[in-house]
Amino acid sequence: MSYPIRAFAVTAAAALLALPPAHAEDKSYTEGHVWMITMVKVKYGMRDTYLNEVLPLRKKIEEESKKEGLLLSSHTLVGDPSNRDDFDVMYLQELKNWGVLDGLSAKMDAIEEKVIGPMDKQNQIVVKRAEVREVLGEKAMQELLPK
Repeated sequence: MSYPIRAFAVTAAAALLALPPAHAEDKSYTEGHVWMITMVKVKYGMRDTYLNEVLPLRKKIEEESKKEGLLLSSHTLVGDPSNRDDFDVMYLQELKNWGVLDGLSAKMDAIEEKVIGPMDKQNQIVVKRAEVREVLGEKAMQELLPK
């Protein structure tokens, strides 16, 4: 089970428990889809090299996730960092709702093994990526749609 997925699940559960009760008629919005967001800082001059390696693999994993009904859409955003500690790559993954997180780790582990291979091969990829990038943060957020 990968650490980011566990962290998302714990964060999502804590966020839901911390919310005050509200009545549907009091809200000026409806709750939309859930977005998993990852912010990455790539070493200077290495962004194209990093993306050329990571995007084809992410695409395969995300296509399998869509087939399994886990993922609705995904987006990759790139831009210049605003300061030396800022991210320059952002991954967005759209989920139908918070319930998709139930049992997600095991499902993603199976997809990653199918697409990438056994855990030792997955670990080699993680180590290689760590040489050129740093994950600055991950979070789960819910889209709110104005009524």
